[in-house]
Amino acid sequence: MQKVITDDLNVLLGVLPPYIARPLWQRVDRNELLEVVLDLGRPPEARFPERQVVLNPAEVTLEDIDYVVARIGNFGEDNRAGIERTLHRISAIRNRAGRIIGLSCRVGRAVFGNVELIRDLVESGKSILLLGRPGVGKTTMLREVARVLADELEKRVIVVDTSNEIAGDGDIPHPAIGRSRRMQVPRPSMQHAVMIEAVENHMPEVIIIDEIGTELEAAAARTIAERGVQLVGTAHGNTLENLIMNPTLCDLVGGIQTVTLGDEEARRRQTQKSILERKAPPTFDVIAELQSWDRVAIHPDVAATVDAILRGRTIETEERWFDRNGEVKSLKKSPEPSPKANGFEPKVPDLKPSPKRIYPYGIDRSRLEKIARRMQLPVALTDSLNTADLLLITKNHFRKNPQALEQAQANRIPVHVLRSNTLSQLEHGLADLFNVQETVDPAAAALREAETAIHAVREGKGPQELSPQNSFIRRLQHQLIEKHHLRSESTGTGPNRRVRVFEEDTSF
Repeated sequence: MQKVITDDLNVLLGVLPPYIARPLWQRVDRNELLEVVLDLGRPPEARFPERQVVLNPAEVTLEDIDYVVARIGNFGEDNRAGIERTLHRISAIRNRAGRIIGLSCRVGRAVFGNVELIRDLVESGKSILLLGRPGVGKTTMLREVARVLADELEKRVIVVDTSNEIAGDGDIPHPAIGRSRRMQVPRPSMQHAVMIEAVENHMPEVIIIDEIGTELEAAAARTIAERGVQLVGTAHGNTLENLIMNPTLCDLVGGIQTVTLGDEEARRRQTQKSILERKAPPTFDVIAELQSWDRVAIHPDVAATVDAILRGRTIETEERWFDRNGEVKSLKKSPEPSPKANGFEPKVPDLKPSPKRIYPYGIDRSRLEKIARRMQLPVALTDSLNTADLLLITKNHFRKNPQALEQAQANRIPVHVLRSNTLSQLEHGLADLFNVQETVDPAAAALREAETAIHAVREGKGPQELSPQNSFIRRLQHQLIEKHHLRSESTGTGPNRRVRVFEEDTSF
């Protein structure tokens, strides 16, 4: 398999001021050029994959910027423009008055052949989501997918093209998408509406969409998939785990919800009562993580993979890449198990920890026993300090210097102080005592904290304020609190935004 790359670089260099374009024409590595950056009052720069080069020591002027703007298409609401019938993209930086004072002139390339990495998936008719960080080649792969589906498989393909990113500027789409039809999006905020319009008006068999990034676009993607139309799209995110924890886009993989298990079921699963589970079938059947231009990791069954991640099981992925001869190679890998999403998953050392007899003071004994069993630690609670290996005490009780503390110090019994009697503090405390390396999932820890607050409110201890969390985890906490028929609200701003729990909702 021989890859062919076309970039129309001469067209892009033709819109640059001559004193900027001339040094680029003289470079033997110009075919590796990523973008040219023009910022007012600074020397023009060329950016290559692993370096930046100053093209001329002279500073960029407003006349230079106007020279480029006059030779390209019009800028949209997203401050992006292009050059007609090419894939190049020019993005503008404006001052507060709206004047353009900076330009990023990005080279657009059509790569023919990269689709071979996922050709079997494309031909299967399954919906595919391409994940990857910016600049890794998602849009380039999308163009090739559109061409193969339209030209080789002769399917009715509609490309929903926001900012003319996929098929280039102008009314005539770039040949890189083959015979696919292209619908332009007037404003980025209308992308979801054009997605639905494409399905309702033009009877496509396949919809191609770049950069799904809002809840409305995720909902539109689900609608398209439920109508039996093959959907191929992209989203930002390095891995599937990133997508699951993204509150805006997690619906693409089925959405995440909090489920409260009964005591018997929780014991059977060996997990806590409040767990995370997939809410619905995924919008996309397959996810391809683009690790580089020539390497992808495949999740062929998104539903099974998401369930495995949420339960902390090992996830098998298939990696594919091009060898030196351009042939596709593949290897199935079983990486390290993911951090357990539905509970505490300690990593116990090879040497079995020695048993400890603990005398708890100001500590909920039943809660401590439950956590020790879940962590599989050899803990025995004793009612007498004379038989104890250590005294476990909360910070508040330690300050009061009780008789038990004096007796422990007199008998040289080790004292371990916890900040509070919460689940998370008890877990951390036992992990320290037994030298256990913890792997605590933030969402699971936040839900345990919410459970503790729920019990406190029900016991008449008044409103409880939880630790600051991101919007996705706060939403899970609100759902859990609502299931217990209590009221909650988010308070604070920025990174300090948190959930408060109130008394029972009498309107229920």
